[in-house]
Amino acid sequence: MLALGALVPIGYVVQAAFAMGWDQLSALVFRPKVGELLVNTVLLVAIGVPATVVLGVGGAWLVERTTLPGRGVFKVALAAPLAIPAFVASYGWASALPSMNGLWAAVLVATLAYFPLVYLPALAAIRGLDPALEESARSLGMGSWAVFFRVVAPQLRLAVLGGALVVALHLLAEYGAFAFLRFDTFTTAIVVAYESMFAGPNAAALGLVLALLCLILLGAESAARGRAHYARVGGGSPHPAETLGLGPLTLPALAAVAAVLAGALVVPLTSVVRWLLRADAAAFGDVGVAALQTLGLALAGALCTIAVALPFAWLAVRYPGRLARLLEGAAYLASSLPAIIVALSFVAVTLAFVPSLYQTAFTVVAAYVVIFLPRALVPLRAGLSQVPESLEEAARALAVPPAAARLRVTVPLLLPAIGAGAALVALGAANELTATLLLAPTGTSTVATSFWSAASALDYPTAAPYAVLLVLLSVPAVALMFTHATGRTLR
Repeated sequence: MLALGALVPIGYVVQAAFAMGWDQLSALVFRPKVGELLVNTVLLVAIGVPATVVLGVGGAWLVERTTLPGRGVFKVALAAPLAIPAFVASYGWASALPSMNGLWAAVLVATLAYFPLVYLPALAAIRGLDPALEESARSLGMGSWAVFFRVVAPQLRLAVLGGALVVALHLLAEYGAFAFLRFDTFTTAIVVAYESMFAGPNAAALGLVLALLCLILLGAESAARGRAHYARVGGGSPHPAETLGLGPLTLPALAAVAAVLAGALVVPLTSVVRWLLRADAAAFGDVGVAALQTLGLALAGALCTIAVALPFAWLAVRYPGRLARLLEGAAYLASSLPAIIVALSFVAVTLAFVPSLYQTAFTVVAAYVVIFLPRALVPLRAGLSQVPESLEEAARALAVPPAAARLRVTVPLLLPAIGAGAALVALGAANELTATLLLAPTGTSTVATSFWSAASALDYPTAAPYAVLLVLLSVPAVALMFTHATGRTLR
């Protein structure tokens, strides 16, 4: 039942295609506007993803394996842009440069907002490499560039492909950032179509194309990943990796890192602070109410997502097999679709079967569960795999019932993983914009939707307090991700 619930968005896409029929569907899909949206979206992904890979891998290599001055500070700073939601970063750039719009503006803002999604897995992969392989290559006469591209890069392949896929899916799903920059993608067009025709055939047809693009990306990433895997037995070489001297490239490297951080952090934060200083007391009047409503929905989303994720993780770890893989894959597939598709699917389902649930907190939380299920599954599965099943068996041998053994033995050991998953889901839900805009009950204002309401009306001072709160809410999640990638805490 849980897997079927997670597959509601997939079912919506398939049902929408059959309901419209080929004649209506082809008329809506094969038209100039859709062609324009397709070109925009493909160019955004084709340019933006490689740019994030270059910045992410380059930044990780500089701070981990070179003599870059201040690399300890830069190591943390390069992860910090994740604390600024993309639509807040776009608000900062658009308010600083009102004429900024179009494809290249979208590529710039998206690249600076999302490159840490490649940087963090690349950093974790580089830290785990065996330096003996690189030393062997150098002893055979390879230069630094040859060692990087022929020895290091292949070992980063899986981490980089995973990060690139996440970036690409974010680019397809992003709405607020591109709406600020007046750049049309399928997601922005779907929101406009929904608002003007209340989830009519046009929105459904655009949603079908967007879902197809997501599935193509998933297939492309899977094909590129193939069956390759890189592992080593034991701890590898016991000594730390050799740091490479940058020599005359030191100043250009420093300038490049500083330019990236200036664009990703300084410009948006400066704009936010500037507008915050211009805000009057009225701008702060509803911040508390929005914060409380955000907290309520985020906590409900986190608790429900953990409750749904636990059976998936339990099956995957304790009863591995084809069925467990199928159920887990269904959860990941549904969650890979953009939030706008998830929201439209819940609109269609509630209106068709349970109209009383339309635009209720229940529907919002259900959408959060589908969207953020992987955020809970990953830490839960990792945590559960580290809990020896023999502990439960020992408890049962002492006449403790199986359910009680799990509650008294396994659950306490799983609490750190539960806490990490719940925190990631709650913070993701607090920053979620698109699905919340479509599904939230009338009169409900989260921090994200309140920010969007003010900023989209060009009331930048009123939007500033919400922007600051969104950044503050994101900091704990970024700290968790950095800790996971580097194996150490922020101090």
